[in-house]
Amino acid sequence: APPAHRPTYRQMVRHLRAEANAGRMLPFVIEYQGRLVGQLTVAGITWGSMCSGHIGYWVDQSVAGRGVMPTSVALAVDHCFRTVGLHRIEVCIRPENTPSRRVVEKLGFRSEGLRPRYLHIDGGWRDHLVFALTAEEVPEGLLTRWHASRRIAALQDRDQAQDGPRNATDTA
Repeated sequence: APPAHRPTYRQMVRHLRAEANAGRMLPFVIEYQGRLVGQLTVAGITWGSMCSGHIGYWVDQSVAGRGVMPTSVALAVDHCFRTVGLHRIEVCIRPENTPSRRVVEKLGFRSEGLRPRYLHIDGGWRDHLVFALTAEEVPEGLLTRWHASRRIAALQDRDQAQDGPRNATDTA
């Protein structure tokens, strides 16, 4: 079982700083309109033949659904691939966390399966779904790809709205 005590805020900051200084973690805060609304951490950074890490994140409910988290994840992935030199990024998500799953699906992360009893959360070992990307999958950058897909979706929505509803007698 994991340790019974929770670290203090000061201990947590000290740990994040030490891991970042050692090159094993990249902690980020997420601001929206000048407010702290979340955190994103690239952790478990492994060098050598792996050159990988995994991303964890949370966002305040008040900004959920506004594109804050997909933008944050895309920026972090681009930084990891282009600046830091990582090759692979994973995101592990509890199966019931639909909003978080939607983030990685929007961004085009590949589903790689289930890790049973992967992390100890809320008093028990919880299953997690694994999603991943490699640098080769987003040569243009993840943020660029996501913005392009949003533009295409907006154009398709506009075209559908202009065409109006179709029925069985319409011909293409």
